Amino acid sequence: MGFSQFAERAALLLLLVHLSFTDLCLCARTLNSLYQPPPISLTYHNGALLEGDLPVSVLWYGEFSPAQKSVVSDFLVSLNPQKEQKPSVSQWWNTIQIYMKKAGMKETRVVLSNQISDENCSIGKILKKPQISELARRVNSKPGASTLVLTAKDVAVEGFCMSSCGFHGSDTKLKSVFIWVGNSVTQCPGQCACPFHQPIYGPQTAPLGAPNGDVGLDGMIVNIASLLAGTVTNPFGNGYFLGSEGAPPLEAASACPGVYGKGAYPGYAGELLVDSVSGASYNAHGVSGRKYLLPAVFDPSTSQCSTVV
Repeated sequence: MGFSQFAERAALLLLLVHLSFTDLCLCARTLNSLYQPPPISLTYHNGALLEGDLPVSVLWYGEFSPAQKSVVSDFLVSLNPQKEQKPSVSQWWNTIQIYMKKAGMKETRVVLSNQISDENCSIGKILKKPQISELARRVNSKPGASTLVLTAKDVAVEGFCMSSCGFHGSDTKLKSVFIWVGNSVTQCPGQCACPFHQPIYGPQTAPLGAPNGDVGLDGMIVNIASLLAGTVTNPFGNGYFLGSEGAPPLEAASACPGVYGKGAYPGYAGELLVDSVSGASYNAHGVSGRKYLLPAVFDPSTSQCSTVV
């Protein structure tokens, strides 16, 4: 066990809270090896899933503009059926509902709850993983809480860029969950903001246009979407996943790295829609005329990576 791992585990024991973390680094995983179709299915381990209404609190840690905040909040609202144009964000989320149905549970309805801003970065701009869970508890310490912690472009988080672009974790004592995603635009866009930035490894194809005109925020949406899918279907490490000892588990979206449209392969995101004015690429419509690029989700009913275009 390395020093950082030992320190992290010691901190967790002091808090008397058991936390589990599932990291996400879609760009790196895609670029480090040729994409292979996932195994036949993600196994359900009979654990609790996040069914029914799911209020999600958001903590904005560091400086985010009102426009940036609206990109994320509109995405969360768009997960529920709206009257937006098809293909839609809610259609993308329908694949997650298949997991719930197969487990005999209610559909999951994400509800945007309170939003809190910590622009002055009250515990600093260099954070360890346990501090992310501390921030989540500050926002909502109630049993069953769900919190999204988003850090600004000048905030460094342990493992960010080196091993992950975000992670989800849980407090099994309180049965609460949290997700962390960082804005990578100034730290490692080639690792965590692709396909909107040229990757640092692998095929050097031209980056796609960001649908909301913000490479950092649009990259965050990709990671938020993937981690939200994993959190709902594997919140406490005993839901839907496929993994072997010592390797990060594959979850609903991380099982389909780098896939955004039909025909995707390393260096090619797949067949996508293109905005006629901005030239940006997207695959889903949201509320308020929003456009988003969302990662493929493994469909347990077809054992294929499912995209909305």
